[in-house]
This record gives sequence, structure tokens and C-alpha cells, in this order.
Amino acid sequence: MGNYLNPTTVLDAYAKEYNSPYFVDKSMMLKELIPRIGTSMNDICITRPRRFGKSVMANMIASFFSRECEGADIFDTLKIANFNQYEEYMGKHDVIFISLNELPRKCRSYEQYIDRIETRLLHDLKQAYPKAVIEEEDAVWDALTAVFNAYDSKRFIFVLDEWDFIFHRNFVTEQDKKDYIDFLSNLLKGKAYVALAYMTGILPIAKYSSGSELNMFLEYTMVTEEMYSEYFGFTEEEVDDLYARFLQKQEHPMVTREGLRAWYDGYHTKQGERVYNPRSVVAALTNNNLGNYWTSAGPYDEIFYYIEHNTAEIRDDLARMAAGIPVPAKVREYAATSMNLTTKDEIFSAMVVYGFLSYENGCVRIPNKELMDKFDDMLLKEKMSCHAS
Repeated sequence: MGNYLNPTTVLDAYAKEYNSPYFVDKSMMLKELIPRIGTSMNDICITRPRRFGKSVMANMIASFFSRECEGADIFDTLKIANFNQYEEYMGKHDVIFISLNELPRKCRSYEQYIDRIETRLLHDLKQAYPKAVIEEEDAVWDALTAVFNAYDSKRFIFVLDEWDFIFHRNFVTEQDKKDYIDFLSNLLKGKAYVALAYMTGILPIAKYSSGSELNMFLEYTMVTEEMYSEYFGFTEEEVDDLYARFLQKQEHPMVTREGLRAWYDGYHTKQGERVYNPRSVVAALTNNNLGNYWTSAGPYDEIFYYIEHNTAEIRDDLARMAAGIPVPAKVREYAATSMNLTTKDEIFSAMVVYGFLSYENGCVRIPNKELMDKFDDMLLKEKMSCHAS
């Protein structure tokens, strides 16, 4: 319908996943969200490394709830269709979906970035809700409040994908980051028009919200709150099913089931069930090849910076992990965006946030062969750098 209000593009994106040969039904995540709508526990943030299906899930959630998407042909075939509140919630809400990783053309400042978001959302609201008095100079939260008042307490489901994207842009200052946190707080915190706020990212909110600005969010991370982990990664049972499909499709399979386990397993759910990297599993089955599909260059370079400029203790521990030995660590949600991590625990914590290490029972380790190869490259690069100096 609009740029951000009930966009049908989210269903198009989710349909591509649904129609792919290695689609996995994660729709029961919706059953987890429905009871939170309209409650005091309705602000949820999922932080996971890249390639763990966050955007697929965001598209699914927006498609399911939006009254404009008309996704019954898909959702009627998924597990969520058996939920007793399915028809009550499917396609019954106004959804504001914003991919926060989109920049305006020739963007050179935070002001250009945030102005694009506000201008587009105000345009959508003015078009869809003409009874609400919305002025050009209004803040978006004032416009949403006007809609709430003019349209019988109209409430929205917000789906905000990649909340932390802007922190990785070179033009963003520390003041810009504070202004952005304030923007999210003004948009969502304590607002009557918010039925549900679902947000995704890599970086933990707690690291960047210094005060109470975003303390309404319940945050689910790879480190401390692993609830919902089964929805962001493939379980053993799901990989078994995918591998069976693979064998039916491939006349000359070059990928083994044990190979998938060795290369892409190594994470875990809150209940301790093993979790595979979803993008890498699908890439391996699609290509009929076990290989390294890790593509996250930015954080990789940042992590190497810390290894290169830190103590021998860091490098010694990495060498132990490369040999398959877990290393004790006190992991918290740190992230390498400010180039100010100083301790071993901070560096290892950032590696967990970015998915380079897994954390379990008080120890960090390299989760699988795919990452092991990356660490071998990193250690070799570091060794060569030391010799060169």
C-alpha cells in the first residue's frame, strides 16, 4: 500500500523463500508473538549475526499480520494455520515495516538518512488516514498519535529490520547515534498506538542505549537470552529433512549429512539443541558442495584489528580454539563498532555477537569447520603481519 505502511513487497520477498527448494517453515514464531500484542511485553528485539534468517523472519511477520498482503495462499499451508487464533490475527492489522538498512541516493549524512524515513512514513499516514490532522512539520510520533485519536484508537504492528545498520556507516558521528536512539525511543516507547514492536539487528541494544531510552525492549541475543533460537538457524531435524530433499534432487550428491554437521553446526538453542547456520546449509545443498560461504567482511576486518593490536594471550587462546579446545570467557554483549575493546573478554564477546564464536557453559569455541577455516586464515594473516613488522 505504501512505502512503509502495509507494503506488499514483504510478501513478495517471503514468497521467494517459500517457493525455494530448501524452504524451512518457521511460522510458529508467530504463535510466540501473538500473546504479546497489546500487552506491556510487546517490545521485542532479536539480535543475531548476519545470515541467520532475521530478515526472512521480519518479512514473514509483516506479511502475516498486514491487512494488505493477502498471504493466505502461503500461510494456510504452514504450521501456524493450525493455531487456534490463526484466523483472528492473520491479515487483520496495519503494519509499519521499515528496512533500516536502506539509504537515500548519495547519502552523506545521518540527517539525510533519517529524513527519508520520516518523510516516507508521514506521506503514508497522510494518504491512508485523511481524517487525522497531520502537518508537514509534525514528527512521525505526533502524526501516529493523531491517527490513533482520529481513528478509534488505531494501533500498529511495527517491524523494524536491521536497527543497527546506520552504526556501520562512516558518516555517522557519536552524536548521530544518540539522536538515532532518541528517534527510536520517541517513536515506540510508551506509545498507545504501538500494538507490537518487533525489531532485529546484530548489535545489542544495551550496548548503545546508555540510559532508559530503549529499556522497554526485551532483547533476545546469542549470549544471554537465547529464547527463540530455534527460529534463527536450522535444527538437526530440519537439516535431516533438507538433506532428504537434496538426495531426491541430486543424481550425484557430493555433500554428506555428516559433512553438513562438521561444516555448519555448532550453535545451540536455549534448550541445548544444536543449531546450524541456515544460509550456509542452503548454499551447500544448492551448490552440491561443502565450502566456506561466510561473507561478512566488515566485522571480520574489525575483529582482526583487535587480534593484531592486542596481547599474545588473545592469539594463544585463538590457537587453542583452532585446535578444538574451548576457552573460558566472561561473555557480554560487546560489539566492535567503536574500536575501543580492550580486554580479552570484550573481544571474545564481540566475536560471539558477530557469530565467529559460540558460547556455552562458560566457554567460547570455534563452532564448526566453516569458521575454523576463517580463523586459520586470520591467524596466518596475523603471523605474516608480525613477520613483516
